[in-house]
Order: sequence, then C-alpha cells, then structure tokens
Amino acid sequence: MRRRAVIEQRRIAVINQKGGVGKTTTTANLGAALARAGAKVLLIDLDPQSHLSLYFGMELAEDQPSIYDVLASGSPVDDALLKVDKHLSILPADIDLAGAEAELVSVTGREVLLREALEPVSDRFDFMLIDCPPALGVLTVNALCAMNEVLIPLQAHFLALQGLGRLLQQTVTLVRQRINPNLTVAGIALCMHDSTTRLAGEVVEDLTGFLEGARGTNVAWAEARVYKTFIRRNIKLAESASFGQSVFDYAPKSNGAIDYERLAIEIFGEHARPAAPRERTKKTVVPPAPAPVATSSKEKAKERVTTPAEPEPATVEPVVSPPIATTTTHAPTGSAPPDPYRHIRITADVQASQPDKISSVS
Repeated sequence: MRRRAVIEQRRIAVINQKGGVGKTTTTANLGAALARAGAKVLLIDLDPQSHLSLYFGMELAEDQPSIYDVLASGSPVDDALLKVDKHLSILPADIDLAGAEAELVSVTGREVLLREALEPVSDRFDFMLIDCPPALGVLTVNALCAMNEVLIPLQAHFLALQGLGRLLQQTVTLVRQRINPNLTVAGIALCMHDSTTRLAGEVVEDLTGFLEGARGTNVAWAEARVYKTFIRRNIKLAESASFGQSVFDYAPKSNGAIDYERLAIEIFGEHARPAAPRERTKKTVVPPAPAPVATSSKEKAKERVTTPAEPEPATVEPVVSPPIATTTTHAPTGSAPPDPYRHIRITADVQASQPDKISSVS
C-alpha cells in the first residue's frame, strides 16, 4: 500500500458568475477524487440551489442545521456537517440560504463570517472546496475570504469570456486588495468541452494569451494556467447526480471519470492519485490426507476376498470342411472307352490309302 504523504492544506473556491458551466459537477468530483486517494476532504455548498448537497443525495430535514444556520445564527459547523463516506464530508445548504444575502447586509464583518466559522474544524481536513453561487454577492465574497485559491470552471463560449474578465478584474482583485492578500487564481478548467470546433480552439487560444500576458505582474492570476485536461461532454456525469453518487462510483470507466481523475492529478498532484490495489497471492491449499479408519478383526475378515483361479482356456476343435463332391463323366454303358491314340491311327490310315500324294509333296 502506498504510504500517505504529508499534505499541505489547500482551500479552493470553485467560482464562476455564469451558471451552467460545471461548477457543482467539478466541485463534487474533484472532492471525490481526492477522497478516493485517501485525503480528508470538506465540501461546502454555498449555493442556495443546494445542488452540491443534492448531488450526493442529501435532502435536509426541517430540524437539520445547514450552512445558513452557520452564517446567520452562528451555529457550530460540527452541528451541520454530514458524512458522505469515510474521507468525504459536506457542509450542506438549503433554500433558506437565499435569504442570507439580505439578512447579512447590516452585519458587521459579514465578509469573514465563513472564515471564522471554519477555524474550529480546519485542522481536520486536507482539502476544502466551496461550490459558489453564480453571483457576485455576499456569499461569493465570503467564499473568497475563507479560501486562498480560486478555480474557475469555464465553457469555451464567447459569453463565458466576458464574465471571466469581470470576475478577475473586479471581484477577485477587490477581495485580494482589501481582505485576503493570499488569494490567488490556480487555473481555469474547461468543462463540457468539444475540441473539434473552431470556436473552442479560439477561446483556448485567447485564454492562454490572456494568462501569459499576466506573468511577472502582481495580479491574482499571474501564475494561473489553462489546465491541459479538458472535461468532455459525458452523459454519465449528469446521470451520476440523479443517483446521488460521484461519477467514480456510478460509472468508473466512463470518460467523465477518466477526465476528472486526470484533472484532479493535474491540480493536486500525487495527492489525488488513487492507490493501486494490492495484488493478492493465491495460496495453494493441499487437502490433508484422510486418516486411516480403524477396523475390527471381523470386518477385516469380511474384506478379504479370495481371488478365483483363472479358468483354463477352452479347447477349440478345428472345423473340418465337408469334402467337395466331384463329378466323374463315364462313357455310356456298352461302349468302349475312348482311344487316346486314335488320331495317330487315323494319320497312318490316311498315309496308307494315299501314298502317291504324300510322296509328291515330300
């Protein structure tokens, strides 16, 4: 088993003011990838739609505290924490969070409420990820003050680029200057990406050029980059949420699972790489020899079997074929047997009767 390395805590706000770009899916599956690797992960649902909570099949009861109670009433985070699995916990949200924007307007120090609430549980987690709402309000500012990195999921469209400029140059820059000087932009993850289109290629080129132009400056995105791992469109990512599971549990061999595992390793390094399963050595089990059964003298006598003598081979008498009858042709009764020298006698008689012809011929 791979030994777990010492992990430096990272706090990341997953943010984009444009909705439908993959914030919730990215937060859920990056957290699940880290938890699979053995890291202790806290996911925080800061969206009033509570999609991150629903992603893991959590519907809160009326008396169950949520992130709203933590921010509005000062409830301890431990009272609201829920376990997803051994290494993954979630601070859930519900629809009441929609009223927090109005309720917190008059509260002094409202921008740092979440940061202060997380302090008692901070040491128990290696990674914290926040799913931010698609708006630049009090909740988003709380997330940027409590975290020290920003991850921006982005779809390669023109309108997404316009929203990115406002997010970086106004919200992130303002929070960095006034409240959280350690805030930096880690990178941009392209979701629902189709690399075969010309528009997608142009957007990636513009993003890369924009980030390269900030190198060496004092802006929050000076070290940011466009991650090489693109999250492809994959129906398994949508289906997994309907079953209350991460894509790794629902469809571990799908493109969605492969892409998010690669993205997690690219962002978090070896801390996100799942440990290789240990190979089990098959042991050959030799069954013990059966123990001899004790038998009495009477039983032994019964078991003795006298082998009968082999019978002598039977004598087979040869079969004698019956004689074949032969037919003998006899001369008719009263007649003399044929003379074998008859043709010689005929020749002598002819010579005696015709002497002149014979002498002339000779």
